[in-house]
Amino acid sequence: MAETKPTATAASKATSVQAKHDNNIISWLAPLVCTLAGYAIWRFMMGSADGFAEPDSSGGFWPSHKGPKDAFHRIYEGGIIVPLLIGMFLMVVVFSIERYLTIRRALGNGPIADFIRKVQFQLASKNVDAAIAECDKQRGSVGNVMKAGLRRYKEMIAEGGMSTDQKVIAIQKEVEEATALELPMMQKNLVFLSTITSVGTLIALLGTVLGMIRSFAALGEEGGGGAAADLAVGISEALYNTALGIGTSAIALILYNVFTTKIDSITHGIDESGFTLTQSFASLYK
Repeated sequence: MAETKPTATAASKATSVQAKHDNNIISWLAPLVCTLAGYAIWRFMMGSADGFAEPDSSGGFWPSHKGPKDAFHRIYEGGIIVPLLIGMFLMVVVFSIERYLTIRRALGNGPIADFIRKVQFQLASKNVDAAIAECDKQRGSVGNVMKAGLRRYKEMIAEGGMSTDQKVIAIQKEVEEATALELPMMQKNLVFLSTITSVGTLIALLGTVLGMIRSFAALGEEGGGGAAADLAVGISEALYNTALGIGTSAIALILYNVFTTKIDSITHGIDESGFTLTQSFASLYK
């Protein structure tokens, strides 16, 4: 019986794209560390006994200091919601830095449009190896996707058992598989910024409401003109929660929009690179 050889179509199903292994420790470690850091700032800096006229000598988890000497220590009296808001602000800082570094790597070593033009020039000259060398110089997500497609492109040039349409489909499939591995890396952890954008204000309002409840409860117990003055102070302290939450949410929203805009530009470059490969092959190797 004659030996059965694998067909060209079956060989084309193999892919050179390798799955990326990512140990995303920051996604669960950063929220915990930032929350603890927020409590430490609130308890030991804002709640420092030196900043109050009547410090609570007993200490503990939530000392009852009275008479803050300045605005910074007055924020302490906003209550237990304040450390959560500080922790959320620190999360915005941490994840913004992490996303900036990741997206900066994904952008590569030069303008994406210039890189694609260089690859188009090399492909028009039928110099696939030079085009791959341009990918090695560019790096980044667009360079990685283009390189994966160019490897399949080079294989299809030498492939004799497939039609042009089948070869174009094989190249397109390779580009799609490479794209599917690159995009999640860029979008990862953006969910924290989008969540803080909406949840930050709600938590701040919760802190404000709790502060108002305490203030009005004190007014009902004490009564008199002195209690009205304490009520005004209590309301101002409660509003610190609102200010912290709105400020944190605004910063998170701005940074989220900046990062998504950068990702959209990279995605557009990836789409253009895939179109470049398929159109080049279809026109040059009919």
